Amino acid sequence: MTTARELGLWIDLPNGLETGPLNAITDVGGVAVGHRTLTGEGVATGVTALLPHGGDPFQRKPRAAVEVINGFGKSAGLMQVAELGQIETPILLTNTFGVAACTEALIRRAIAANPGIGRETSTVNPVVCECNDGAISDIQALAVSPQTAFEALDAAGGGPVTQGAVGAGAGMTAFGFKAGIGSASRRMRVGDGDFMLGALVLANFGRTGDLTLPDGRRPDPRSLAAPERGSVIVLLATDLPLGDRQLQRVARRAGAGLARLGAFWGHGSGDVALCFTTADPVAHWSEAPFQPVWRLEDNLIDLPFRAAAEATQEAVLNALCAAPATPGRNGRLYPSLADWAKENPR
Repeated sequence: MTTARELGLWIDLPNGLETGPLNAITDVGGVAVGHRTLTGEGVATGVTALLPHGGDPFQRKPRAAVEVINGFGKSAGLMQVAELGQIETPILLTNTFGVAACTEALIRRAIAANPGIGRETSTVNPVVCECNDGAISDIQALAVSPQTAFEALDAAGGGPVTQGAVGAGAGMTAFGFKAGIGSASRRMRVGDGDFMLGALVLANFGRTGDLTLPDGRRPDPRSLAAPERGSVIVLLATDLPLGDRQLQRVARRAGAGLARLGAFWGHGSGDVALCFTTADPVAHWSEAPFQPVWRLEDNLIDLPFRAAAEATQEAVLNALCAAPATPGRNGRLYPSLADWAKENPR
């Protein structure tokens, strides 16, 4: 797996932040990522699972917020996240027609852990986000099943995140190149403590020829320009205590990272950012009439704003660099940014 830094495509910004030890979303303690990739017979798709902590998210709900940058998408569960400011399942990423199967898997997994769901207590809000991988994979094959999602969930772990054409990213493209899953992280010093913010992206967006590297170069993927019809999902995790209003503001700054890459969020692009914190989770049930909220002082919030923009930008570049050149269903070749970088050193 090749990263943007290894290829010399990432330039640290003036006053930029340091990465975490893995430069991945799993630098946030307790966060785990797993993939299940499906390939063969015209299919290149799958599921990527993100677990927000090591416990049961239905019982200990991370505070969260969503920012819909451009709403051309078919994700599940985002409306309740926006209303209640919490997530209560792992988050699954997949292709557009895999949302129903992943939703079923999350519901079944939650019921298995909490048999009272929908009977003695509330129902559960599964969160599934999607991009259309139909340029490479036969999306009508409906290859993603609940079992695919279970296998991605069971594969989730901490440590390095496999990136590129894996899991949900198997059939994704961006800016005319092959793309997929990417990740990055940033360290934040607040008061006497060190905190992390990590990004995991499903990159499937960007008009051919519009990609702009941190050094200002614009790689030519040697393919015809096409309208911007893809999508991108950005998942941001942090251990910094933030209220749900603050989490939405941080999620919004993922858009700054996408814009630095040359994206303008076209009409047919579903661009969604979801941010959650592992600090101060909400208990499913409490008898206390009032609940305290632990949150950052607003005057310090520029720090996670910068972290979100930087981590998102680098995560997309990592998705592009880790994915190999791949032919599409119509015979078009989606080249590898890593190959371009090797042929065009700075």
